[in-house]
Amino acid sequence: MDNYSFFSIDRLVEFGMGMAVAQQMIKTMNQSMISMYVPGATNQMEKSQQQFFYAIIETKQAGPFSEQELARLIAEKKIVKETYVWMPSLSSWKMADQVPEVLKLVALAPPPFNPNP
Repeated sequence: MDNYSFFSIDRLVEFGMGMAVAQQMIKTMNQSMISMYVPGATNQMEKSQQQFFYAIIETKQAGPFSEQELARLIAEKKIVKETYVWMPSLSSWKMADQVPEVLKLVALAPPPFNPNP
């Protein structure tokens, strides 16, 4: 075999070293992404704990609610955009339309059914 063949020992060593360097770069990037902290953002690299919410319903604090329970309350119109909600990542109570996690649930809720369009 000549030295320019893909299967030459030099080419195989280059390939192996390139793969080792690439794996090291990936490992370094993953570690830096995991340790990065952005206030209010969840870390997508880790399994996040299930979020829970509190809400002011009929002038009383209620909760904690899971995402599924909150989605049900939104569908039942017990939580609307003017409802105050709180979750551990918030510093104070906010209206539901100012909390992205709640807006996501509103967007996923089915529209009201109208049998006579």
